[in-house]
Amino acid sequence: ALSMCSMVAILATSSMVALAGEAKAAGELIVNGKDVVTVNGEAAASGRAIFTSSIISTPENTGATLNLGTAGQLEVAPQSALVVTFDNNAISVSLNAGSLTVLRASQAVSVNAAGEALTLVAGESATASAGKMDDDQRDSNGNCVDTDKDGKLECDEAASGNWLLWGGIFAGAVVAITLAAVANNDRQLGGGTTVVSPVR
Repeated sequence: ALSMCSMVAILATSSMVALAGEAKAAGELIVNGKDVVTVNGEAAASGRAIFTSSIISTPENTGATLNLGTAGQLEVAPQSALVVTFDNNAISVSLNAGSLTVLRASQAVSVNAAGEALTLVAGESATASAGKMDDDQRDSNGNCVDTDKDGKLECDEAASGNWLLWGGIFAGAVVAITLAAVANNDRQLGGGTTVVSPVR
């Protein structure tokens, strides 16, 4: 009887959590060309589902169209790299390289084009320099991806830069502590206070 009650309780609470979950917005990728478009570092063909925070990269001579449901539709030019975030109403894009055009949108599309903040409506385009992309590029599972196809994972490059920064800070702290210890080597521990021990 106790086991049955436990099973019913687990089933009821699990079902309630599942029913309370909000539907995840999804879009569709359409490849415009013969080469491979990557989504989160994986080769993707037309019809591939696109979810929010997807990293999309198009090669030379091949573009893509992103149908994002009621939120809108984007056209991505060849040699572009971007991160698209969307829900059922709004679209936000971080454009690292290349260009995109808003074909339709229920609201103005917020675009960060290589550091430049733009707001686009249907028919307008944005272009980013084709230089180095954002250092920390990860797919939806948190794994590093090689967005710019240079043979190095982008978040590894960011991590190596961070280690240099933290290494310099640590080295500076060690030098400061060493200098302070050498300069004050005659000071007694605890200053000039008298320590009295209890009688045993």
